[in-house]
Amino acid sequence: MITRDLVIVGGGPAGMAAAVAAQEAGVKDILLLERDQHLGGILNQCIHTGFGLHHFKKDLTGPEYADQFIKKIAEINQGLGTKGLGIIEISLKSFVVNLTKDKVLTYLKPGKFEEIKAKALIMATGCRERTREMTHIAGTRPAGIYPAGLAQKMINIEGLLPGKEIVIIGSGDIGLIMARRFTLEGAKVKAVIEIQEKTRGLARNVVQCLEDFSLPLYFRHRIAKIYGKDRVEKVLIENTVNGETFELTCDTVLISVGLIPENELIEMACVEIDRKTNSPVSKEVNKCSVKGIFVCGNSYKVYDLVDNVTRDSVKAGQMAAAYLKGLK
Repeated sequence: MITRDLVIVGGGPAGMAAAVAAQEAGVKDILLLERDQHLGGILNQCIHTGFGLHHFKKDLTGPEYADQFIKKIAEINQGLGTKGLGIIEISLKSFVVNLTKDKVLTYLKPGKFEEIKAKALIMATGCRERTREMTHIAGTRPAGIYPAGLAQKMINIEGLLPGKEIVIIGSGDIGLIMARRFTLEGAKVKAVIEIQEKTRGLARNVVQCLEDFSLPLYFRHRIAKIYGKDRVEKVLIENTVNGETFELTCDTVLISVGLIPENELIEMACVEIDRKTNSPVSKEVNKCSVKGIFVCGNSYKVYDLVDNVTRDSVKAGQMAAAYLKGLK
């Protein structure tokens, strides 16, 4: 079995920032595994601006933000390659399926089934969206119900418009951004429904995505029921304060009710997990309960800003480098 000094799982901004930081801190043997066919993670489908204002001092789109790190890794590899030193090795289409407490990873890639052991491991696996089932919405199960992030990928990556009359459940940032995106594509956003008394999204997104387009946002309301046989036809909306209800016709419902850190792999490795947040239990940022395993980005906790992801992921890379030096 091949042993690598540092393995990083996840090629989004967290994984790339950690890789660059670890290399700059002296780690010469780094393998970065990414399950997609491109580096960049979720940023590749975030074509709106607003990224990088703090870290890069620029107003960037998601792909432009990711490209800053992709170019940095390319520069590092080109420079080290000419000197005969180790590089940040990138393995795309590499899907990790198992992880042990001894930091042995099993991953699949086209035509191969690989198993490697890591001296140190950084998990930057990101997060996933909460689903309709997690929000306990009554009604039928017709077509036209999507997590907001999936709808974003369909429009921005696949070039598909999921629907024409939209109701959005939850005022998280992805839902707010998609309200604007659907509007710009000519769809009708009927309402954004928020069960809490205030939005969970950034104030700038409320202004730029809803108020600038005069889109209605209902606080202290919930979707009580979804109607439709083959396709969504309408939803029943309930005021959680006085119980009053009204209906909105629509053909699409987006779910934007929060994100969950993707930590099933470190759970396999016996890392202690907080059952309420699905995050590793740790008293120190980026650390977890198994020595030599570090967690960063949205798999450590869900961040509002990608610049904060980068900041803490740099720390994770430095911490992994310090751990490896301590093994010598």
